[in-house]
Amino acid sequence: MELEMNGAMAATAKEPKLSFRARVQKMGGFLSAMVMPNIGAFIAWGLLAALFIPTGWLPNEHLNQLVGPTLTYLLPVLIGFTGGYNVYGRRGGVIGAIATMGVVIGADITMLIGGMIMGPLGAIIMKKIDGIFKGKIKPGMEMLVDNFSLGIFGAMIMLIGFVAVEPIFSIILNVLSTGVDWATTRNLIPLTSIFVQPAQVLFLNNAVNHGIMIPLGIEQAASTGRSILFLVEANGGTWLGLLLAFCFFGKGVAKKSAPAASGILFLGGIGEVAFPYALMKPVVILGPIIGNALALLILQLFHGGTVAAVSPGSFLALLMMTPKGAFIINITAYFVAVLASFLVVTFFLKLDKSKVIEDEDNAIATSSINQFSNVTAHQQKEETNQDSLLKGKAIHQVIIACDAGMGSSVMGASILKTKARKAMLNIDIKNVSVDHIPNDVDVIITNAILEDRVRSIIKNKDIPLFTIENFLDNSEYDRIVEKLKKYQ
Repeated sequence: MELEMNGAMAATAKEPKLSFRARVQKMGGFLSAMVMPNIGAFIAWGLLAALFIPTGWLPNEHLNQLVGPTLTYLLPVLIGFTGGYNVYGRRGGVIGAIATMGVVIGADITMLIGGMIMGPLGAIIMKKIDGIFKGKIKPGMEMLVDNFSLGIFGAMIMLIGFVAVEPIFSIILNVLSTGVDWATTRNLIPLTSIFVQPAQVLFLNNAVNHGIMIPLGIEQAASTGRSILFLVEANGGTWLGLLLAFCFFGKGVAKKSAPAASGILFLGGIGEVAFPYALMKPVVILGPIIGNALALLILQLFHGGTVAAVSPGSFLALLMMTPKGAFIINITAYFVAVLASFLVVTFFLKLDKSKVIEDEDNAIATSSINQFSNVTAHQQKEETNQDSLLKGKAIHQVIIACDAGMGSSVMGASILKTKARKAMLNIDIKNVSVDHIPNDVDVIITNAILEDRVRSIIKNKDIPLFTIENFLDNSEYDRIVEKLKKYQ
């Protein structure tokens, strides 16, 4: 008994403490989980606005009637439903939508933030209430009690939201909007790059974009027809310039993998493929910072911007969300960001005189990507733990997790599926967001930056966790495949 208690205490002592970065990532992931599934609806609204508003491509007074209600009612309620659903399934989604309507009706501004708060809050309350009634309802009365409890408490939450919460949200949003307008009129928006680009590298991009820029950008676009706030975080040109610099002046594996990453970023808009290159040589982050600042300055001076969120941040998505009369400005800003980032990153790469072993057999072992933050040493340190967890375990399902579950993890899953098929491994490989990792999987793979957050979420600590630095680095998947072959 004493040994068991000591073992339990030791296990508890080893529980990973959630760092500040992981906490912010978690908040960003929570916001992203509400917004990302509804990006298609945001794009639909953006297309309607781009076409039918008085300054659009095909001005139409009758069809323009779709634009206002979609923004005012549909988008916030969708977010509220999704937030509630993420907390408490379909029942949570329904009461989340009801709760959101309380803050939407009567508001003079778009209540996207209201949906982000009231949706999950309503679901949490409903979950607590259902817990009180659990096991106390007579057989045959379950449906009646479920429906009326949701209806009664839903109506109460809607009333509270309408009477008490909506005015508070309106004040907060008005203050934020006033702050953005103040920064815009004083040409200070470009200075946000000093904080936004480093935050992106730490995988906090969803917290910045979905939690701040998109809600405020929607509000601004509703009154002016466009907003540069959609491009504060989503201008892929800043990271394309960095990748192109590595294509020409990088070394080793970084140089070899950069062309593929450039294509994925330009066409697919998945910015996460560029972050490892900045992490391996942190000084090059100055390139994207300067590139984004110059792009935002151009957009601000010449009134550029998009009608809705540019997600993913590809060049094609930028064109689709660009309103009439802003194409030259937006395209110029994009390629100015590419050029400025390319030149700055090239400068620092040319200063690097370190040698890289060119022998193909040794290139993987000496790649600069794997040297960042002693990732290779970290992986070696975990070898023993992974071996003990994998030994005697049947591997059937492997999960690759990224922040939103819709970008880099998709590419990682595709690469790993190909390698597993060639290695004749009979395993199911799926990609998910970090916040939706199931507890019945056999192996979890995630980015090293997200490791703390993943460990804080998974309840089953016996699941082997592999960390990788670059979702496009084939050598990292080769290492995992070899490990899985050994124990399958």
